Amino acid sequence: MLKVTMLTTLSRVKSQRWLSQITALGQIFGQPRGRSLSLLSHNSFRNGTSGTRAVGTTCALCAKVRGTQKKKDLSEKKLTRYFVDYRTVKLLAGSGGKGACTFHSEPRKEWGGPDGGNGGDGGNIFIKVDRLVKSLAQVTPVYKGEDGQSGGSKNCYGRNGSSTYIFVPIGTVVKEQGKTVVDLSEHGQEYLAVFGGAGGKGNRFFLSNENRAPMTATPGTKGQERVLQLELRTMAHAGLVGFPNAGKSSLLRAISNAKPAVAAYPFTTLNPHVGIVKYRDHEQVAVADIPGIIRGAHLNRGLGISFLRHIERCRFLLFVLDMSATEPWTQLQHLRYELEQYESGLSHRPHAIIANKMDLPEARGKLETLKSHVTQRVIPVSALTGQNTEELILHLRELYDGYLQGEGSGKEKATRW
Repeated sequence: MLKVTMLTTLSRVKSQRWLSQITALGQIFGQPRGRSLSLLSHNSFRNGTSGTRAVGTTCALCAKVRGTQKKKDLSEKKLTRYFVDYRTVKLLAGSGGKGACTFHSEPRKEWGGPDGGNGGDGGNIFIKVDRLVKSLAQVTPVYKGEDGQSGGSKNCYGRNGSSTYIFVPIGTVVKEQGKTVVDLSEHGQEYLAVFGGAGGKGNRFFLSNENRAPMTATPGTKGQERVLQLELRTMAHAGLVGFPNAGKSSLLRAISNAKPAVAAYPFTTLNPHVGIVKYRDHEQVAVADIPGIIRGAHLNRGLGISFLRHIERCRFLLFVLDMSATEPWTQLQHLRYELEQYESGLSHRPHAIIANKMDLPEARGKLETLKSHVTQRVIPVSALTGQNTEELILHLRELYDGYLQGEGSGKEKATRW
């Protein structure tokens, strides 16, 4: 009986201490004394437990509402800042470490002999393809390889410098003084850009029967130095070629899941977009939206050459003509001329002619005139309403199958997505 009375008294004392602390906290947070006690008694009565177990010092009403913020899509202007398709980089490989000139020193061993170790080799610099990288924006202007460490006594060799890797997207072309050095078109492909310098020799290396105490040690050689140009060319099967505001971005939206910017003014697209057209047999065709080409683009007017560079890898072309123009067939002549002046034979690749904006009333009367000026197949479509896009997708598959058959018979490997 005495033990039960002592335990009851002890629990009352503890509860009074907790109540005094809670009352003080309520006064600090601006709660009146009676309010804090009433809340405590209400919670304890509802839970059926003592007041000390239902106390919380945090208030959900005072906390910030952390809602899931939806990531906003970047505008075309901001995307252009991040998309870089040309870089000039200076590469300096690591230098080799110096060789050591030391002699073995040990008690009761007077003639220990030379024990200077060789220096480590300098680090190499590689250019490696990574499919997760989409632009050359992360490439810095200068890269310096790690130098090798110097040799030490007791025949200790210096550590070699670790290699430096520059990650570039698929389709990067490495040039030096305007000449193509290597074409990096596969994931994981590496190119040894600059070699590291060789490490110097220690005096142990020069030990011979004629010279038992060499005092010679050589320094390491400097690493190789080069200045290279990196050009990114879009990897796609087909390329949409046309003048500004011809509806290329709208057409890419209509036939694929790509979401390029669309507006009612020219030069809306400032960098290439790639959309994937999927078929029922799980085959995929990549279509690139090339920014608009103007007259004199082969002379680098505007951003002509930077746009034409992305067409070089396209195996077949889709000429998009604006049927709302006065003479849309003249656009085809100018486009072919610009492509031929930039690279001979580029306009003779397999292609299709797409008559866009057929939803406009003035475009229907010009379709027959366009067919009379050309001998190739003309596909009338409307990117706005989706009219006749099925015929374009089927013809795109015909061009793709012809590309696979032609590349399969040759030495070059066909590109699949």
